[in-house]
Parts: sequence; C-alpha cells; structure tokens
Amino acid sequence: MDTTSNAKRDPDLCVITCALTGILADRRQCPSIPYTPEEIAEEARRAYEAGAAVVHIHARTDEGQPTFSPATFARIREEVRKRCPVILNFSTGTMLDDVTDQCTYIRESRPDIAALNMGTMNYAKYSAKRKAFVFDIVFPNTYQKIIKLLEAMNEAGVKPELECFDSGHTAGIAPLIDMGVLRQPMQFSFIVNVLGGIPPLVESLQLQTKIMPAGSEWEVIGISSCQWKMLAAALVLGGNIRCGLEDHFYLPNGTMAKSNAELVEVAARMTRDVGRKVATVEQARQILGLGARS
Repeated sequence: MDTTSNAKRDPDLCVITCALTGILADRRQCPSIPYTPEEIAEEARRAYEAGAAVVHIHARTDEGQPTFSPATFARIREEVRKRCPVILNFSTGTMLDDVTDQCTYIRESRPDIAALNMGTMNYAKYSAKRKAFVFDIVFPNTYQKIIKLLEAMNEAGVKPELECFDSGHTAGIAPLIDMGVLRQPMQFSFIVNVLGGIPPLVESLQLQTKIMPAGSEWEVIGISSCQWKMLAAALVLGGNIRCGLEDHFYLPNGTMAKSNAELVEVAARMTRDVGRKVATVEQARQILGLGARS
C-alpha cells in the first residue's frame, strides 16, 4: 500500500465504486443480486466494463445468506481475477465483536481495500405506511473492534476505507491517528440516509468533508431513493461516487436495474455530463494511494 499522497491528483477524475451484493437484501426483493462467487465475479466484470474501477463485496452462501468465510472470500477473489483487473474492496462489517474471520480473509486474500465501519450507531428502517420499524438494531463498532481490523489491514498492506455514517464517526478518527494505527492519506465513504445516521443533504457532505483531514479522498454512498441526487451532489463537490444493488435497486426512471452494470452506466454518464472524467483502474489506484497492481 502506497501511503504517500498524490500531489498531481486531477480534480476532474472520479472513481466509481460499485457495491455488488450487500448483506440484507435478497432475490425476493431484487432478482439480480448475485450470490455465488462466480455470480459475484460476473457482476464485477460487468460493472468494470461499464466504468467501475472498484467493486465493494459482501460474501454470500450459494443460497444467499451472508457469510464471513475466508474460503468464500478467497474464491470470490480468484473468480474476479479470472475476469478483470477491477480493484477489490471487501466488507468487514459485522454485528459481532469477534472479527477473527474478517482479519483472516484480510490477511489471506489481501484485497486492495477493506471497508471499515467507524462507529457504533442505531441502525434502523422505518415504514411510514405501517407505522412500524422494519428493523431496529444497534450496529456496534467499538474502538477495540476497529483497532483489531486496522492492525490486520496494516499487516496485510490493505487500504482501509473509512465508512462514516455520521459526523462523529469522521471526527472520531483522531485517537487512531495518534496511536499510529490509522495512517494518511485516508479514504472516506460518507453514507447518508440510514436512519440513525446523517441525512441525505448537500450540507451533510460539506460538513463531513470539512471534518476529514485535508488531502483525504472521499465518496458518497446514498442509500435508497436519494442515491442519484447524492451522487450528483458529490460530483459537483469534487468527490468520488458509489452505486450498486447494495445501495439502491432502481434506475433514475424508477425501473429496477437488471444488473449492477446498468447502475454503473448511469453513474458514468452523470460523471461525464457534469464535465468530469471516469477514472480507469490504474488512475484509481493512484488516486486512492494503492500503488501499482501486483
């Protein structure tokens, strides 16, 4: 992992990430969600060909249940690498305090990037129609848990992507920097529109980017129907963007996407329409401080 900042960063270049699978939704809600390593790899290839430089991956069993099996992540890596050179970003998110499996697949599979949730929060979905919560949980991410994951990432040379659902998560990196377990330059993902987190407003992105250390890279993750508007805001503010079936099933016209590639095609078009350029994999590696691909 290259820990030096890129002084020649072209501000017009935009890194597009595609979140292929997610952990909560299944094919009853969206038939196009991939489950098996081969299906995930095919979606990665399609997303790459549509313009994504990075793919964010949660592993599933062949039946669609979430899994943290290191062997499954290894198969996903192998299958993706057969098909395309896209940058791999593996999720490490778990409700459990035990992150042994996550640390194992970080060390063994060595993805380019690993997503790292930066704080504990209420994580809920509310149905106004039913006047009830669809789910209502606490997502625990203590510093002890974060540090264990960071140590595995540092050991393996894996870049942490700092997933911040609220401004306190972004500000809360300070002790990790002081301890030396979190190193600059940093890469942030600002998630908006999760109940319990920061709302989907332009001002939310402005606040988050003001809090983050100067010289950091950032992207927006807009959950559900706010996605396209928040991607547009990030493009104007100079950020990178993420789309994909994990975040939102629908195209701007309201039809359900038949693949992740359809969502990436829209994101790439939006990038070009505002006068920015879609970053290639090699450009994205430089922007994100990943160094040359081995």
